[in-house]
Amino acid sequence: MFKTNLQKFDITEEIIENLYNLEILKDDQINSKYAIGTIELKNQYALFRSILGHTTELRIDKKDLLGAYNGDIVLIKKIFNPRAKYKAKVDQILKKFDNTILAIIKDNKIISLKEQVNLGKTKLDENTVVLYNTKTKEIEKEYGNFMEDSIDELISMNLYNEDYRIKGFDEFTIDEASKKNRVDLRDLNFCTIDPASAKDFDDAIYFDKENYTLYVAIADVSAYVEENSYLDTEAKKRAFTVYLPHKVYPMLPFELSNELCSLKPEVDRLAYVFKMKIDEKTLKVEKSELFEAVINSKKRFTYGRIDRILDKKFDQYDQLQKDIFDSLLDLYELTKKLKAKRLENGFDFRSDEFRLNLNKEQKLLDTTLETSSPSHSLVEECMLLANVQASQKLNNLGIYRTHDEPSPNAIQKLLDEAYYLGIKASNKGDIHKTITGLQKKAKNTPYVKQIDEMIIHSQIQARYSQKKAEHFGLGFESYSHFTSPIRRYADLILHRILKTGKVPKDIEEVCIDISTTERKINELVWDFEDRKYTRWALDNIGAIVDCEVVDTEKYLAESIKGILGMRINILNYKGEKIYSKIKIKIDSVNLLEKRIYGYITK
Repeated sequence: MFKTNLQKFDITEEIIENLYNLEILKDDQINSKYAIGTIELKNQYALFRSILGHTTELRIDKKDLLGAYNGDIVLIKKIFNPRAKYKAKVDQILKKFDNTILAIIKDNKIISLKEQVNLGKTKLDENTVVLYNTKTKEIEKEYGNFMEDSIDELISMNLYNEDYRIKGFDEFTIDEASKKNRVDLRDLNFCTIDPASAKDFDDAIYFDKENYTLYVAIADVSAYVEENSYLDTEAKKRAFTVYLPHKVYPMLPFELSNELCSLKPEVDRLAYVFKMKIDEKTLKVEKSELFEAVINSKKRFTYGRIDRILDKKFDQYDQLQKDIFDSLLDLYELTKKLKAKRLENGFDFRSDEFRLNLNKEQKLLDTTLETSSPSHSLVEECMLLANVQASQKLNNLGIYRTHDEPSPNAIQKLLDEAYYLGIKASNKGDIHKTITGLQKKAKNTPYVKQIDEMIIHSQIQARYSQKKAEHFGLGFESYSHFTSPIRRYADLILHRILKTGKVPKDIEEVCIDISTTERKINELVWDFEDRKYTRWALDNIGAIVDCEVVDTEKYLAESIKGILGMRINILNYKGEKIYSKIKIKIDSVNLLEKRIYGYITK
């Protein structure tokens, strides 16, 4: 039986016979001192999983891997010392998984960048970043010096298997899309509202106050990207656009994302449009129409400009802009009501984000705090309304954005953590009431932002699903992503389903894949940003940084002034309270592990 099972994993006859000769395998049993299975590398250790017999998962010290890497099938020898931290050592590598990985040269050793495993020896220059083949044990490519700031982009993209994006797209053709049989909305005063740096405009809005009707126009990407075409295959593989602080890696070629599909001002564009008639008293959508259209966005605005308008601070403008501004002011009053109604079941969290500003050499210069403003809220409520309407046009099967409610244990932990901060909130038996009750209690404390962060951390991550389910955080019975087909593949799939009524046969697999890719891309961006923070710290050893304690178990602090969002490992932690304000003097840096160390100072 063991011989047959090993052959299924392409273990050669010669290796199997050798295991019998060594009496590791005998009489269809495996010697209890050994086990055969696969390796999975973790940050601090390697995990062994048996493929032969009933051995449970075992931990292996990285120095005892004998060069084994992810996916390799190995023979391990067990450590029977109950006090031992690690429970096994690799005795033989039975099969190498064909794996090319990013590595760095340190002290004439080839060290994997992700897990810092010793892969072999070399005479290449110190700190050279290389592509190493774990099967052939050869260096396939040299990339440059690890100490250069510009190499971080390649490292992060490679570690998360997104480096194929760097070369862009192969040659392709884009067929001209017809404007026939489309609703002509070019006379309506659509406008776009986006960040100042935006180049791809997914959505445009127009509000007809007289008829209390909201139009949400979305770039009609499916008119240009045919299902199963080259561009569709590439978009499906990418699943999302990757936004790094200094660069964008698009899901679709710039010829589409920044040009043909982008709802730029004063040019005709194909759009997929929701026309929603809203009851002025109940705020319910009385009638919802979805159709293919042609629009001509009249103006492109930034969030900052619209914030000034909503604050009645009018810059110089022409009559067209006055008409648009008047419409937006009316729409803003509606969206404030829509938000208040939504929050009866959903939640409102502070959404501050840190933007890293890099120079041409990709060195971190400073950070910017970006906060949600009234203009953000206006646009968000319009998009939420369209996304809900899109989900309601599905027949319980399609592609939904779902979010499960947190577990009772997570809620109790949240309340316990809040109590530690001096905020006494009770469990009301209803999760929504409990969370909103906690937020109300926090309003009179210095911990409003921190409590929101704690609530967010208690949540289960949202995901894509082929089956209809609630979105707990937003408070919707069903919800889909409809409004960003330029940068999210889920939206493109939804557009096709709504147009044809046909759900892809592999929709469950697609939902799993894009949910996984979403998490991976988030981790990629965090990895890149951590590398930038670490390099800044290396250039500023001895600097004193204003911080707050954010993790009392891992002794972590986060910078709150100057360079924002930088995590520092506290070397002299003495039980400081969570979110205590402290000053830390940067002491040392480990660039390879992306760790910054410092001492609390007065």
